[in-house]
Amino acid sequence: MDGRRLLVVDDEPVVRELLAATLRFAGYTVTSAATGSQALEAAGAEPPDLVLLDVMLPDMDGFEVIRRLRDRPRPLSGDRPGQVPVLFLTARDTTQDKINGLRLGGDDYVTKPFDLEELLARIEAVLRRAGAAPEDRTLRVADLELDPDGHQVTRAGVPVRLSPTEFRLLHYLIVNAGRVVSKAQILEHVWRYDFAGDTSIVDTYVSYVRRKIDKAGPKLIHTMHGVGYVLRGPRS
Repeated sequence: MDGRRLLVVDDEPVVRELLAATLRFAGYTVTSAATGSQALEAAGAEPPDLVLLDVMLPDMDGFEVIRRLRDRPRPLSGDRPGQVPVLFLTARDTTQDKINGLRLGGDDYVTKPFDLEELLARIEAVLRRAGAAPEDRTLRVADLELDPDGHQVTRAGVPVRLSPTEFRLLHYLIVNAGRVVSKAQILEHVWRYDFAGDTSIVDTYVSYVRRKIDKAGPKLIHTMHGVGYVLRGPRS
């Protein structure tokens, strides 16, 4: 495993020692901690490549630990400032706990009791993802750019502020760039229901988006009367 460093954080000595022994046997360098405070101190002293983090700790929960790890100003691992991968370990398997962990930046979530072989596979998968170059998912048409991950839009390099609904509408149009989409299709994909057949809301929001993105350059959103709308670049 080329000596990658793992930090195991669990207040149960038996679990902590079992994990440490298993991971060392698999070729990892392992540091252990029994509390959130010890985990933060260990991460500061020896930046880990991945943290196995129990949610239920005696001094602070794992969610607070990950908040503090994410808030640190200096790099914790390689060239990923403050973004050390975290795999949660917990006996709490409610959906809300999983959502909380993942929203805070957790990379995976394993409930106890767990299979050691599966855990090793999950660790390897998280480390592979952490080492991969981030995929550029920016959508572009002419000088219009939409970043679905960062929820940002620019036109000719100038930021365009959109409401969440306007962003979803523009995202749907740019994903279908060059293709005419009907008002009914827009209602289904942007609002998720049909407004009892009333499509005037589509016209209203298209006008909002058009005013914001088309004021910075040639018109990109076109009305196809009796059909719908199409987003396309300027024709030469």
